[in-house]
Amino acid sequence: MVCRARRLAAALVVSVLSAVTAAHAVTPAGQAVPPVASTERFQVAGLEKPASILIDRWGVPHIYANTLYDAFYVQGFMAARDRLWQIDLWRKRGLGEMARDFGPAYVEGDRMARAVLFRGDMYREWLAYGSDAKRVAEAFVAGVNAYVAQTEIKPELLPPEFRLLNYKPARWRAEDIVRIRHHGLTLNVSGEINRAQVYCHVKPDAVRADWVQRELDPPVQPRLPEGLDPCSIPTAELRRAYELATAAPRFPKEWWASAQADGVPHEALYAVLDTNSDTARSLGSNNWVISGSRTATGRPILANDPHRAHGAPGLRYISHLNAPGLSVIGAGEPFLPGISIGHNETVGFGLTRFYVDQEDLYVYETNPAQPHEYKYRGRWEPMETVTEDIAVKGEAAPRKTTIEFTRHGPVLYADAKANRAFALRAAWLDLGMAPYFGSMDYMRAQNWDQFRAAMNRWGAPGENQVYADRDGNIGWIPGGLTPIRPNWDGLTPVPGDGRYEWAGYRNMDELPWAFNPAAGYVVTANENTIPPNHPAARMGVGYEWSDTARARRLKSLVAANPHSTLADSMAWQNDTTSLPALRVVALLANVRSDDPQARRGLELLRGWDGNERADSAQAALFEVWFSKYLRPAVVRAALSPEGGRLAGYGDASRVLAVLERPDPWMPVERRNEIVVASLKSAMAEVERKLGPDPKTWQWGRLHTAVFAHPLDPILDGAGRQRYDVNAGPIGGSSFTPMNTSYRNNDFQLTAGASLRMVLDVGNWDASRVVNAPGQSGNPASPHYRDLAPLWAKGEYFPLLYTRKAVEKESRERVELVPQ
Repeated sequence: MVCRARRLAAALVVSVLSAVTAAHAVTPAGQAVPPVASTERFQVAGLEKPASILIDRWGVPHIYANTLYDAFYVQGFMAARDRLWQIDLWRKRGLGEMARDFGPAYVEGDRMARAVLFRGDMYREWLAYGSDAKRVAEAFVAGVNAYVAQTEIKPELLPPEFRLLNYKPARWRAEDIVRIRHHGLTLNVSGEINRAQVYCHVKPDAVRADWVQRELDPPVQPRLPEGLDPCSIPTAELRRAYELATAAPRFPKEWWASAQADGVPHEALYAVLDTNSDTARSLGSNNWVISGSRTATGRPILANDPHRAHGAPGLRYISHLNAPGLSVIGAGEPFLPGISIGHNETVGFGLTRFYVDQEDLYVYETNPAQPHEYKYRGRWEPMETVTEDIAVKGEAAPRKTTIEFTRHGPVLYADAKANRAFALRAAWLDLGMAPYFGSMDYMRAQNWDQFRAAMNRWGAPGENQVYADRDGNIGWIPGGLTPIRPNWDGLTPVPGDGRYEWAGYRNMDELPWAFNPAAGYVVTANENTIPPNHPAARMGVGYEWSDTARARRLKSLVAANPHSTLADSMAWQNDTTSLPALRVVALLANVRSDDPQARRGLELLRGWDGNERADSAQAALFEVWFSKYLRPAVVRAALSPEGGRLAGYGDASRVLAVLERPDPWMPVERRNEIVVASLKSAMAEVERKLGPDPKTWQWGRLHTAVFAHPLDPILDGAGRQRYDVNAGPIGGSSFTPMNTSYRNNDFQLTAGASLRMVLDVGNWDASRVVNAPGQSGNPASPHYRDLAPLWAKGEYFPLLYTRKAVEKESRERVELVPQ
């Protein structure tokens, strides 16, 4: 009976869809739709009216729905069709459900993930995003669940990862989208932990230690709170707990070899991000907007390339939503509804990180007689305890686990022997702070006032938004919930005894903004964008910004061109000139050496233009030298050996300042000795790796763009060929506008532009974009890796907007009809 019912249902679907297809066989203008290579048809529950999706030859789904919320339903369906394993893993990790399918090794990670879930009033939470945020989320997850239902009927629709790991995707709830909070680039507490560790080991010269470790803007001398011993901070345990709460999951060989054994160190199961590294500080973006008065067409240009950790599948997913009252295209993250980077029919928008300090680490004295009590304002106060059931693969009953909370937030670590506990306070755990969900509001704005009003409700993470509209206006506005710290800078851990309390949040109107600025352009690249003379510069919004090299290079390029074109903006996004390289090369004019190897290195670098092309021999030498040898050598010279080890490679800007302006602790003679000795070591490494003849050296032979799949560690050679994407040699570094951060041990790409977009504002079909490495997350799809070669070569494809242009380039059609 079941099989017969399914056959009847299928026949009905074919009949209905034939009518639907016929109804869509012509455009509203009466033009015939070009034939497409394939058509998929689905009958789905929860859809109000039939909807069509045209997929262009670059894998972008253009959704044509007949009701507003159907557009978000279809977006969820298509995200699941293209990225089901990726979005299921995101949900599983965020909700703390990894152990259910991957075994007991993930239990502690699940506990910590649940510690940073939103646990407030859902009614007020939904209202914080706008009047229809809940309905949008419900429609999106209904679409996701509809595709999951299709895989239950046809298991062959499942991506191969589910078969490899032997589990099935879960159903979603709307609140999953906003309860999960860990994916918004959280870094400030890690900086506090690192600073405490360095201060502990370099007590006699903590100021210099911080000076070398990280540039602070505006300049400030961090002060440890009275009575807080930095050596009392269990930095290793806190770092591990924070990573278990926020980092992406891993699947190491050890886990695969004994998947049912709880023998893998918990920290090995989650991606560890060194917040002192260039990669950590380059997880931001570039964006700019140029007025029509400075473009060749007279129309504004808006450009954005967000920088995030690389992998396969990629972070961004481009889609195009059309429905009554809505027409918006661009990129978001595949597990979220809406568009965060793109344009509607009137307004274009693009984001970079604005590094608001939204986190603090609180240190408590706990009661020796009652370890679950902590001292607050002279009295013992009980922690709130939440008991959770964690289902574990292979175990009949769930494990009971507890999560403790102070008035400030979840407890990351407690040491009963030392009578200490440590909790995270994070603005992103407050109402309306689900990362990037605020784009639901601004993506529908039709003018600057509406856009600014939407950004006044933006919560997390902190963002610089650039704006341009069809009437020729441009603008910039930062957003992000900013804590008020009346009596400390937020750079070190603080006692949780009541002396260090947030006094609420800043009004967003206190932050600077610009509308049609006199310069005719705005550029941001994660530098401190608050003007020094603005009142917000003294508010302690944040101190730990990205290195300014990208921003300074891009501002010089934009300012020098009074007639910019789309091609110019695309070239600037792929610019590989390193300002730090130029500064170091300038120092070499008067450096001499009798050592033949060091002398060859000096001769190779002198006069170099700092362009780190993939085929550059100088770039190969410079990056090996600067990242692995010169910077650590300067840090060690400034600090004790142990302090130098903890400070790592040092802040590039600080190291360069030391080299350019020697002082009594590093005179010119000592500086030149360090330059020569470190360059000689770098020469030896490059010769080992690339051979003795510098004429054959190329930076791209060391620096390669490999988008690794999360399952890479457990795959064999054939599996890696299928799941990983190797885009080949790549130029640049974390300090070039084409941000290509890398691991120092093998120079393989780790982070950079997840997407590049350049908008011709008002002439939307002329806009260009590229996603990396492809639109699909299914290794069997032709769109899994097809965009990687374009991305690596700095090429783009059209971000098609009008129905006529979309139909011309469509290659697949998907039809959805209600059950």
